[in-house]
Amino acid sequence: MNATAVRVQRHIRAAALAHYFEVAEAAGLNPQPLLRRAGLSRRMLVDPEQRVPLAAALQLLEVSAEASGLDDFGLQMAQARRLSDLGALSLLLTHLPSLRAVLQTLIHSRQLVGGTLALAMVESGKSTVIREELVGPAAAGSRQATELVLGILFRLCAALPGQRWNPQSVNFRHAAPADALRHRQLFNCRLKFGSDFNGFVCATADLGSPNPLADPVLAAYARRLVDVSGDAEEDTLAQTIRKVLYVQLPLGAASIEEAAKGLGMHVRTLQRQLSAEGVAFSTLVDEVRRDLALRYLAQPGYSLTRVSEELGYGQLSSFIRWFLSQFEQTPSEWRRRMRQP
Repeated sequence: MNATAVRVQRHIRAAALAHYFEVAEAAGLNPQPLLRRAGLSRRMLVDPEQRVPLAAALQLLEVSAEASGLDDFGLQMAQARRLSDLGALSLLLTHLPSLRAVLQTLIHSRQLVGGTLALAMVESGKSTVIREELVGPAAAGSRQATELVLGILFRLCAALPGQRWNPQSVNFRHAAPADALRHRQLFNCRLKFGSDFNGFVCATADLGSPNPLADPVLAAYARRLVDVSGDAEEDTLAQTIRKVLYVQLPLGAASIEEAAKGLGMHVRTLQRQLSAEGVAFSTLVDEVRRDLALRYLAQPGYSLTRVSEELGYGQLSSFIRWFLSQFEQTPSEWRRRMRQP
């Protein structure tokens, strides 16, 4: 590659792996060798505030699913989650005025999966799409983590009193499992595998329904608690923009003007602060586009035309030229090499 990407070693709170041991043991697994294989230990996961490398956590989920033969290992962990697992954040969400306010809070919250989860809510007439993406190359192809996050989001919103949470569909970019029984039981809505995105489609009207149990005083109190107990690993501006780009780039909203608007900044201010961090906006776009390109190309059901459109290219030839400049091979060549044993 002729551009040097800024690689950040991402960490998450051990709380993101809550209920791992009970699911693993119920599946007949001995967690110890799996933890060692991922570079983790039982002691590291006991304290929910302990920070563990994201790549290690993702690997643990995948090797556990493989060892147990359970395609829905991550989903089983999500099924065991309770609203109270979120602590003060659960109090805040319970007293927000609407489901839209809940989702907007979650988009900016770092307590689900630290700074590694990117969420976007796109309203379009009667339907609203909630898109999810895990940030960073380490998350590419992590089926279990994707299902864990979507399962947690679904159960969290369904457990909120006074809210109307009835998604029309839950969408997965990866292929369907051999048996989707647990998916049907948990989500109880239309399942779409091989989709263009990970996330949900909801009725826009449901998001605006007022919450009769909302209490602005308690919400303000809980918000202060959430702020105080925030994540110690604060994102730099570059990391924040990178996270936003993961969900905005496929929507065709990857311009610096859109990024500045979303952050409530002037374009020149954004450019100046990025310059102080030693990175250009275009570098961040290319970095995220490279990662997403490989994620999409790894999906067997994605044609090259579909991949190019997801990455914002109007013409396939333009995408191929860009890919060649970044990886010194064409997308077709990359796919052929990936399929070789």
